[in-house]
Amino acid sequence: MQSSTEEKKYLQISAFGNVLVGGVGVVFAMMSGSQAILLDGLFNLTYFGTGLFTIKVASLVAGGDDERFPHGYAFFEPLVNGMKGMLVLGVSIMALVGALQALFTGGRAIVAGTAVAYGVMASVACWVIAALTYRGGKTTGSPLVQADGENWIVNAAISSCVLLAFAAIFLFEALGLNQVVPYVDPAVVLSVILISIVVPVRMSWNAMMALLNRAPTEDVVRQVAQAVDTVLGGLPLIERFIRVIQPGRQRMVLVHVVLPDDFQVQGLQRLDEIRERMSAKLCEDHMATIVDVLFTADRQWGAPLSDGGAGGVT
Repeated sequence: MQSSTEEKKYLQISAFGNVLVGGVGVVFAMMSGSQAILLDGLFNLTYFGTGLFTIKVASLVAGGDDERFPHGYAFFEPLVNGMKGMLVLGVSIMALVGALQALFTGGRAIVAGTAVAYGVMASVACWVIAALTYRGGKTTGSPLVQADGENWIVNAAISSCVLLAFAAIFLFEALGLNQVVPYVDPAVVLSVILISIVVPVRMSWNAMMALLNRAPTEDVVRQVAQAVDTVLGGLPLIERFIRVIQPGRQRMVLVHVVLPDDFQVQGLQRLDEIRERMSAKLCEDHMATIVDVLFTADRQWGAPLSDGGAGGVT
């Protein structure tokens, strides 16, 4: 419960920061005529809109499964992160088109002083919120907070770069390079997109892979296999098949244990003890782990289809 409360607190901090920086960005964009500031504002407002869903999803995941969703709400986490990535990617593409048009049509005039003022405010706010959410992601272990923390670090770095670029306008004017000034804003937009585009692309790709039930990293699978083998060490094991997926924070492990035909079951309590020890062992490495352990004498119920089994793909 405490972890859920902490997660919600950091998500609310992130959402408040998004609407604050986004709203101020739109206002300063109208005052300065800067598309770079408008892009920054739209980024933050997009994150705020998805942030409202994020807070709701965090509550659903913490509540566990129910009759409508018998496997819980774990898959909602990558779904929200995927939506967030796609929305930001869409905004980036539209801004990219506008920046290229401006670069090829003489640039865009802006009010440099107003743009610099926004850069200072946005940089300070973004770095403060980035520090808070990044630490929150580490302490809570929440993929939702971790995603927000990464976004805020990128956001803060971009705001700092934007500030330096707008401050350079005064240097260009002092050096008599006034013909360069109109190209600063579209150049900043283009640079921001090139720097940040990897974040929504990676976020969307990882979310899609999680929704498609792709196995986690090899290190995670190896870690799970070692824990399972440790618990099964005392059994006359013929084979074991392990399937691991991790949508969001929830790690789901399915273990098929193939035993000899003449294996004597010393009561169901004995099998439940094995399940309990395996769950405890797996939770040592990853607290949010759900494990199902199935015992059989016929390997077809656990083997992947590609190996002649009746089960799903490992």
